[in-house]
Amino acid sequence: MAKEPARNSQTKRKAKSVAKDKFDILSHLFNQIGVELVDIVGGEPDGILLYVEIGEGWISPNIFKDEGAQIRYFDEDDEMLSDLIWEAWYAEPDEGGIKRWSIMEYEIKDGKVDISFRFPDEVNVETISMERRQAALRARFGDKPVVYPPMPKGAFELKP
Repeated sequence: MAKEPARNSQTKRKAKSVAKDKFDILSHLFNQIGVELVDIVGGEPDGILLYVEIGEGWISPNIFKDEGAQIRYFDEDDEMLSDLIWEAWYAEPDEGGIKRWSIMEYEIKDGKVDISFRFPDEVNVETISMERRQAALRARFGDKPVVYPPMPKGAFELKP
């Protein structure tokens, strides 16, 4: 007759502890990302969307804020935000068939945070895609116009 495993085994406790630690770490990082976003947009959290595409060695964070009739893009080269995103990305394992996310959409709306992920088997982020970003914006904000900051003096736009 086979002996049933103990209900409170050391292995079970350790697995729960590791999972809890990972979620504690991630919840803290996602909270810090929110704090940084609120600081970047000037204090009002409602309507923030952070759209991130990421891969080994590169990151593309994009910050948007719903201002009612329009969406504002914040052209921030914020090292703290990028560091927090990297930490959250590296907190996820990339082994044993479990892959880190490729796209994160972090939205603050009506006092709630909604974070969604897309993974390498869902989307190929070998190159940054403006179309994917635009699709995410349309899904959240409809056809509202997006206001981008003016190009720096001396910069020019390449046209095909």
